[in-house]
Amino acid sequence: MTVDTVGGVWTYALELCKAFSRLRIHVSLVTLGRPADAAQRAALRRLRNAEFYEAPFPLEWMEGAANDFERSSAWLLSLAQRLQPDLIHLNGYWHAALDWEAPVVVVAHSCLLSWWAAVRKSDPLPARFAPYRDRVTDGLRRAHVVVAPSRAMLSEIERLYTPLECGLVVPNARTAQLFPAGKKENLVLATGRLWDEAKNLALLDRFARRLPWPLYLAGDDVHPDGSRAEFRNVVNLGYVPAVQLAPWFSRAAIYAAPARYEPFGLSVLEAALAGCALVLSDISSLRENWSGAALFAPAGDGAAFESAIRQLIEDSARRRKLSAAAAARALHFSPSAMANGYLSAYHAASQRFAAAAPGAEERLVQCV
Repeated sequence: MTVDTVGGVWTYALELCKAFSRLRIHVSLVTLGRPADAAQRAALRRLRNAEFYEAPFPLEWMEGAANDFERSSAWLLSLAQRLQPDLIHLNGYWHAALDWEAPVVVVAHSCLLSWWAAVRKSDPLPARFAPYRDRVTDGLRRAHVVVAPSRAMLSEIERLYTPLECGLVVPNARTAQLFPAGKKENLVLATGRLWDEAKNLALLDRFARRLPWPLYLAGDDVHPDGSRAEFRNVVNLGYVPAVQLAPWFSRAAIYAAPARYEPFGLSVLEAALAGCALVLSDISSLRENWSGAALFAPAGDGAAFESAIRQLIEDSARRRKLSAAAAARALHFSPSAMANGYLSAYHAASQRFAAAAPGAEERLVQCV
């Protein structure tokens, strides 16, 4: 299983590995991109069913990735030849086009084109993205199964790249016990990379000072280029390690997520498990998961977000009702359900791999 160490894909991979441990499935985790830090290495050591390999190659959406593609491909194929895995699980696209000797499942967590369509929708796609798009398309076509964490993301992949012969939706998950609901305080919380246009957290800074309650932001405020995101009207907690975020979710009565782009939304799930009332951007993926269990506002409409948050601040009964609805909905996104979904995807991929093997009888493998 390939994985990167930045953001939600890392959290997702650890949750899936832990769920697989109960099913006695062994995982060889392979990281690309930024090396794992000390906390991540400690988390890996706690996994009873995983071994860990690092590759010093850029992720496919990074500058210079195409220049290293041949070297990263050779390294991955060599590792697979040594490990002889039953299945290849790629949390990326490009390497699915390699000549693997096992079934290949690609997971579409996000991509540059869908990010651009959501965040820079009025601007034409830059020509420099064409090679990236072509490699992603090739990988999707060569994968035996493509998984996405939401129907919205799966639809975007097909719209932007290619129709899929076998596409499945398997929602992400979090362990409920990690996010207990505590005594709620009069505060609003938002989390995410503070510099990221997709997270759109600057929108909250426009009106935060006018709210009756303080609005806390937690997240890395240093852009990869070294610049720092500035927020003047919120309580900026800066970067908070994941293990230290749970108490904030536990305390917050309201959680706000004004994202323009969110293929699933792990932080929303964490907030819901902790009993926060949710105010979310009205985008298709969040509607898909939280309709009926949250208030929604257009992602670019600060006045609408302010109004929705004020409604919950002023109406405690409605706030408690939405909190309970979100907590109940969150329990559907369990690690066991995610693991079972991936077992179904692996089974479908194995069938399709066998059907394509030389000498196998031609048959159509249904993907349901």
